[in-house]
Amino acid sequence: MSQKLTLEDVREQVAELLYEDPAELTDEENLMDWGLDSVRIMTLVEKWRRLGVEITFADLAERPTLAEWWEVLEPKVS
Repeated sequence: MSQKLTLEDVREQVAELLYEDPAELTDEENLMDWGLDSVRIMTLVEKWRRLGVEITFADLAERPTLAEWWEVLEPKVS
């Protein structure tokens, strides 16, 4: 069972890695355009795996928005 992770948690963690205000990142923003790279994606994957979320790099790398990430993450955390 994974620890509860919300869309807002995801937004805050991504924003922290990008040194941005979470309020600036909408669900439809292309995170790659904001500077999210593979190293940062792996940082998030490892953090979420430690919380018990079964997620892979490929799950996220193929999807560039928070909305798409949440589609993958939500069933794994609820």
